[in-house]
Amino acid sequence: MTDLIDFEALPTHVPGKVLLASDGLGWRGVGLRAYHYEGQDVIVPAMKDFMLVGYRDGVTPMQRRFDGRWSRETLGPGAASLLTRAQQASWSWDAPIDVCHVYLSSALVAEVASEVLDCCVTDVALADVLRTDDEVMTHAMSMIAAEARAQAIGGALYVDSVSRGLIVHLLRRYAEARTPERFEDGTLSAAQKARVLELIEAHLGEALDLRCMAEALDLTPCRFARQFRRSFGKPPYAFVTARRLEKAREKLARSAEPIKAIAADCGFSDQAHLTRMFSAAFGETPAVFRRRAQ
Repeated sequence: MTDLIDFEALPTHVPGKVLLASDGLGWRGVGLRAYHYEGQDVIVPAMKDFMLVGYRDGVTPMQRRFDGRWSRETLGPGAASLLTRAQQASWSWDAPIDVCHVYLSSALVAEVASEVLDCCVTDVALADVLRTDDEVMTHAMSMIAAEARAQAIGGALYVDSVSRGLIVHLLRRYAEARTPERFEDGTLSAAQKARVLELIEAHLGEALDLRCMAEALDLTPCRFARQFRRSFGKPPYAFVTARRLEKAREKLARSAEPIKAIAADCGFSDQAHLTRMFSAAFGETPAVFRRRAQ
């Protein structure tokens, strides 16, 4: 569909003051903008991306027409709305509100769905929900917004991690995924396994996504994810995370490098990110492990 709009064009149709934006931060498949809106009646054109709306300040009755039907709710802090992509909707509210938008590309959502379902997902449809009181969704949106404000080291990797977890949650609660009736079986060849392992080891400290690993083997992301999981027993993202943790553990045990430097070298967004992941995997913090190991 050539008439779908990018989220950058949304203010043309829904006027508001931009409070925060992820523009230019290098995030892949994820965008964020926060707005202050006065009351208005608007038509939101069909968008390329899925859009999540978190309500931050102000309370207002909201009416929305989607797929020919009107729905009405009162929306305020803690509530969220979910807009599927490629569908026009009418919105009407009468009080000032501050909102946070998180935009998820269809390619990223399908990529995560393919990993989760271990098959090639061709399309994902999210339910169009005017109001949900979903703490998992709103917390993830707050984490992404905080990163847009902080612009800290490893921001793109951090946002990728948070958004993938958010997408898994959306797939569980709000989505319908469509897959082809038939797909190829098989595993990676010995040469392909060696090539992708070499790629992973060489780039553990950098952003590693499904597409770049698949392209290294001349495979589609869906087929690569399926064959990788059958070859290594876990999805690519989980495998890469496990290797990063193992590398961090080796460096903690054998070197005097600051934990902050080890976190960056192993592909974690910061020391706190490494500590959370390390504690979840090994039952102790990096500092405790280092003291015990050395």
